[in-house]
Amino acid sequence: MALGNAACAESRVAPRDEVHYRARAFGPDARALSLLVVNISAQGLMARYDHDLPVGARLHVTLPVVGVVVAEVRWSLGGRIGCELDRAISVSDYYELLAVLVASR
Repeated sequence: MALGNAACAESRVAPRDEVHYRARAFGPDARALSLLVVNISAQGLMARYDHDLPVGARLHVTLPVVGVVVAEVRWSLGGRIGCELDRAISVSDYYELLAVLVASR
């Protein structure tokens, strides 16, 4: 089931940083996906995606600096998905990643 943004925002541990990054990902069926990551934190991300992805789907998302991260779709609504990372990105790697993502805007 899809959840509204308010419910997701209330359950977040960390605030998100706004970015605009086209990322390659692989879905549960190992098919390549193209995501537009619009915000990110060390624990998760929100992306735009043109097709439906079910809640609980597991994605392998390729990001600069940190490489491939595994994420679970926590909500999907109107062409947007919210994902929680399996493993948080370390603080030092996160700030380096953020610098690259912001520079690529």
